[in-house]
Amino acid sequence: MEEVEVSSWLTLDALKKASEVVETVGNLQTGHCQSVFCVIEDDHLELLYCDTAPNAIRLYEDRDEFDEALEERKEEVGEAPFDEDEELDLEEDEDEEEDEEDLEEEDEDEEDED
Repeated sequence: MEEVEVSSWLTLDALKKASEVVETVGNLQTGHCQSVFCVIEDDHLELLYCDTAPNAIRLYEDRDEFDEALEERKEEVGEAPFDEDEELDLEEDEDEEEDEEDLEEEDEDEEDED
C-alpha cells in the first residue's frame, strides 16, 4: 500500500466523482474519519476524509489487499450507509455559516433601529 497526504477535501471529492465507489465506511457526522473505497480503472483506492488528522489517498496493490483493508476499516470504525448524492464540501458549509452570520447581523441592526 502507498499513501499520499492530501490537504483538501476537494481533491478527494474529484477522485470520488471519477471513480466507481465500492463502499463507504465511517461517518464524519458521528465520528472523525470516513473512508471511501473506490476503483479507477485498475487502481484500488481508499479516500480518507478526516477532520482531526491529515486526509489521505491510499493505493492498494491488488484487489485482495484492498478487500482486506476494507474489512479492517469496518472493524475499526463500523459501517455507514453510502449516499451517492452526499457531497463532502467544506466551502459550501463555510458559505452557509457566513450567510447565517449576515442574517443575524441584519436582525440586530433592525432591532437597534426600533
